[in-house]
Amino acid sequence: MKKMNAIAAVTGTVLVGLGVAMAATNPGPESYHDYASQRLMEYAQENACDRLPIAKGSCVAAIGSVQSDIEDIIRRNTQRQNFLLWSVYKTDLSLPLPLIPAYQFETVGAFQSFYTYEYKKQ
Repeated sequence: MKKMNAIAAVTGTVLVGLGVAMAATNPGPESYHDYASQRLMEYAQENACDRLPIAKGSCVAAIGSVQSDIEDIIRRNTQRQNFLLWSVYKTDLSLPLPLIPAYQFETVGAFQSFYTYEYKKQ
């Protein structure tokens, strides 16, 4: 019986410690905005610049020049659900440009990291 109590105490302590660590490292909205805009910029530079009939260097520079605008769009179109130990971010991304589809992204943030687990073209 003493062995069971010791195991339960150790297990409880580990779980409480894990919960405290997760709560302390739950990334906030600004970290998500930085993450999402950086990922979107990388995606655009890697994919869009190859399809456009302009020099890749010019395309990369043009995309880089609108990064603050992209961060603004992400900031305005993201909803955060804070579960204390982790957060779920839902972003509806639609740019006011013809021929560019709208997307919806869902990302979980925990331990100061992000994982985008779902994206849909709308």
